[in-house]
Amino acid sequence: MKTFHGACPHDCPDTCAWQVTVDDEGRAVKFEGNKSHPFTQGALCSKLKRYPERVYSENRILHPLRRTGAKGAGLFERISWDEALDEMVARLKQTMAEDGPLAVMPYNFAGTIGMLQRYAGEQFFARVGATEMLGDICGATACDAMFSVTGAIDQMDAEDLERSRFIILWGTNTAATNVHLWSGAITRARKAGAIVVSIDPIKTSTAAHSDWHIQLNPGSDAALALAMMHVIIRDGLHDQAFIDQHTLGFDALAKRVKDYPPEYAAAITGIDAAEIEKLARAYATTAPAAIRLLVGMERYSNGHNGVRAVACLPGLIGAFRQRGGGLSSFMLMMFFAAFDYGVMMPPRDAPPRARSAHLAQLGRTLTDPDMDPPITWLMVYNANPVVTAANQNLTIEGMQREDLFTVVHEQFMTDTAKYADIILPATTQFEHYELMPSWGTRYVALNEPAIEPQGEALANTEVFRRLSARMGYTDACLHRSDEERIRLMLASGHPYIEGITFESLQRDGWAALNIGDFNPIGEGNMPTPSGKYEFFSQTYADAGHDPLPTYEPIDAQDFGRGHAAPLHLVTAKANHFLNSEYVNLRHRGTQNHQPAVAISPGDAAARNIVDGDMVSMFNRYGEVHVVASVSDMTRAGVVYLPFNWWRESTSNGQSANALTPDGLSRRQIGSNAFDAHVEIKKVG
Repeated sequence: MKTFHGACPHDCPDTCAWQVTVDDEGRAVKFEGNKSHPFTQGALCSKLKRYPERVYSENRILHPLRRTGAKGAGLFERISWDEALDEMVARLKQTMAEDGPLAVMPYNFAGTIGMLQRYAGEQFFARVGATEMLGDICGATACDAMFSVTGAIDQMDAEDLERSRFIILWGTNTAATNVHLWSGAITRARKAGAIVVSIDPIKTSTAAHSDWHIQLNPGSDAALALAMMHVIIRDGLHDQAFIDQHTLGFDALAKRVKDYPPEYAAAITGIDAAEIEKLARAYATTAPAAIRLLVGMERYSNGHNGVRAVACLPGLIGAFRQRGGGLSSFMLMMFFAAFDYGVMMPPRDAPPRARSAHLAQLGRTLTDPDMDPPITWLMVYNANPVVTAANQNLTIEGMQREDLFTVVHEQFMTDTAKYADIILPATTQFEHYELMPSWGTRYVALNEPAIEPQGEALANTEVFRRLSARMGYTDACLHRSDEERIRLMLASGHPYIEGITFESLQRDGWAALNIGDFNPIGEGNMPTPSGKYEFFSQTYADAGHDPLPTYEPIDAQDFGRGHAAPLHLVTAKANHFLNSEYVNLRHRGTQNHQPAVAISPGDAAARNIVDGDMVSMFNRYGEVHVVASVSDMTRAGVVYLPFNWWRESTSNGQSANALTPDGLSRRQIGSNAFDAHVEIKKVG
């Protein structure tokens, strides 16, 4: 028996440290959390506990495959790695010769958030000169908005929420998607008397178990935050000393929020004015007070305004003066600062790419008749865009093009893999090296390969090493081993990782960054252009946006089909999946294995729908047939369907993103605005 250290690769703020015990035949026989890890403390979420099932699933893709049927039919034949690479490279060279390198494009995101496997193809595609895939489906708009106020997204150590006495969870379903924070620091804070408030249009598991649920209308977050600021300033509950010393634009902000009395905001948010008053006073008078702000509200076209407005609240009351007070969100930029990501990225002095496309708009990119040259060689890895990208039917239309040569590097036959010309078998986290940052904590972890790759699976990094060799690229950065890359990333010399070495991580599995008692804003260290907490953002003004926090209604949509009163569709994560991962692995939480749309009793009655009915939810983009779940999970005018489900899970083969448009937020940075309006009717 031998035990190996590792860590979860999934897009989750916890980054669980684990241990894998392997027998003398090389098979993993024991899988458990690393009890020495200060944050995850040996506990694994219900999703991650199933990871060995993923590794040893009989449905894993273990050999290269070539398409034999129509795109989308899922018909393939086994081929060798040499055949797969030969065909990929021949088509790549042909594409570059006939149409130029801009006809080549990668599509990848956060199927793993490891420093190696996530960024494995960046240098290769830069060397090719391919069309660059820009933007994020998740995070970019929220981060940009927080940057405009505080200059950073690493503002507060999440573990300091244990010290908080008033915690607002805003734009996050913490109990389901950040389980160690919920069961750890937040639970300890509640035992010490803290009040936990969930602000969410959906009665999530977090909202159901919080002390107070503010169930506002979708996209109205900015109006609620501005009304809270109205009450705080009107009643003299703001911290004038902090404002005078550390903030910019208070007078303009005070004038702006006069336009947002609670009575006005009540009509927008659906929250009674008295409840808005109560929330504002409780937040301003209970210290330390913290807001846990994540990405939920960036999903709307006005999401940047919502995040900016909420981010102003802690500066208004000087919440950062005390540990446990302030704004808790990401803790990711410190990793980019500490580690030498240049080991994985194109050289800083490399010329900019000649063309870019947006990650959130794959369907548009692949079907744009004016794109010259069109994309004719596509490689998808760390992603399942047919499920997770918006405007699903347009994405499929693009993926079905016969002139598009598509390679998918995957572990399973996903909805996206079915449209591939070549499928390459991918390793799991048990089978490759990885250096794991955490976007929610101060801890880094080393993942060691515990077992040999199953079948002929290869890591992302190895695939791009082999492609580079076949293309004749001799750049040293393209051929480094994984261990060499990890050692180079650890050799940055940054004080955050002083004393953290490859050997120490091999020994312990994890290490804490050297960030001390992390409270940069409380110390007045704000890396904004002014060096202050910016209620007024000149950066936003220069970009043509309102420099003050404001409320704008979400985009009105051309619903189509003559329906005058569509419902607002919220598409968030399902508890038992991680984005689209694990949907194909049956679990007690998904034993019926079909999604359901949550609809309020009043909206259901108006449509003659009862609980358990099969319904059609539709708009101009698509139609999804699912079971109706009539409950108080949503308020009137709002329906909720998780976006994670694969197409096979619905009776008509379309999932939630068949209904979502592929527009961007009005800030035009990063994240997809998943605003959607639908109508629902009973099927049959």
